[in-house]
Amino acid sequence: MDKQFLNGLLSRISVSGCEEPGQEFLKEYMNAYADEIRTDEMGDIICVANPESPIRIMLSAHADEIGLLVTRITDEGRIQAIERGGIIQGTYPGQKVQIQTKNGIVYGAVEGYRDLYKKENLKAADFLIDIGALSKENAEQYVALGDTVVLDSGMRELVNGRITSRALDDKIGVFIIMEALKRAKEKGCKTGVYAAATVGEETTKNGAYWSSARIQPTLAIVVDVTYCTDYSGLSNPAEAGDVLLGGGPVLCNSPIVAKALNDRMTECADRIGIKTQREAASRLSYTDADQIHFTNQGVPIVLVSIPLRNMHTPGEVADMKDVENCIELIAEFLTTYGN
Repeated sequence: MDKQFLNGLLSRISVSGCEEPGQEFLKEYMNAYADEIRTDEMGDIICVANPESPIRIMLSAHADEIGLLVTRITDEGRIQAIERGGIIQGTYPGQKVQIQTKNGIVYGAVEGYRDLYKKENLKAADFLIDIGALSKENAEQYVALGDTVVLDSGMRELVNGRITSRALDDKIGVFIIMEALKRAKEKGCKTGVYAAATVGEETTKNGAYWSSARIQPTLAIVVDVTYCTDYSGLSNPAEAGDVLLGGGPVLCNSPIVAKALNDRMTECADRIGIKTQREAASRLSYTDADQIHFTNQGVPIVLVSIPLRNMHTPGEVADMKDVENCIELIAEFLTTYGN
């Protein structure tokens, strides 16, 4: 695994609908490994191996992250914004932020005071972001309407091979599918692999639909994150099952997942000695898998998830053993499919 690649993905700001900084970094990095790189008008990046193969396996993970979009600058030079994706509003007051502008990153802090923390139904419209500006005119020299904002929370390594960062949902998935493509090529994979870093999952899911409609895959492996049940504050684990950090990649028992693909993934895991976990969904998965499944004449999908703590916060936590095992599992699936 290339941890510098992962850190590069996580350090780029790619709020839903404005994913360009992360996607440009990804494209530049994967030029050395993909046989082809395809893009579209919305900003999806599809890295292809073995494009001549009649079998097309789509790997999908979303490149966008939750954040804010600048809507207004006050007379005092404070920045106001709206949500892009399912932010947790209480994580913002008093925190440092990064603002992606056309001239680079501008740093700021969200105003925080005791009464604001007590406010019921807190909204992004209640936030005032201080960049140090002296006036509206002064702020406009640095920040423009439509710029995006994220919490200033980079990757840190924890003990026992675990990491914390914002946007592990789902840049860890993008990292996994690109590393799986690389590893499958090293193992001599002959099947067509289409690793799609999709846009818009947190808001519209348009990227997954566009990518699948144009790839027309034989099947799709979707990689996202899922809630751990081994930390505080979650609902009854009986609803989805027990998911443990470090317990291995998670396969989903869902009505949209092809059982034969779940079985094949389990066979691959058993063959190479990787433990997997199971979660359950009553209906849709609420991931890009849902959109992909209904494209074209129907696409068989399998959903493989990474256990995650503290989802949609600046301190999401994942275990790199789960990440490594997920890469190896998908590479094994790709290398042996059709044999």
